[in-house]
Amino acid sequence: MAELTTMMNIGKEMAKKLTSVGIDTSEKLAEEGSKQAFVKLKTAYPSVCLVHLYALEGAITNVEFNQLSKEKKEELKEFSDFLKG
Repeated sequence: MAELTTMMNIGKEMAKKLTSVGIDTSEKLAEEGSKQAFVKLKTAYPSVCLVHLYALEGAITNVEFNQLSKEKKEELKEFSDFLKG
């Protein structure tokens, strides 16, 4: 099982937050998916923002978060906006 910090976009602070919501390996993050992981983070840490969602998606797909496709960013933004109500 690989540590979270071995993944693209995941630093010590993000890894700490993910671990606190039960996602403590790269395999668990991939299994959970970026959106579900984001929901868990947002519940525990309300200040988590859209960039965190991009970072999670990038970690899972092994892409720098700012290199995600325009379409993927739009999809994730719609999801984040939906959560805001």
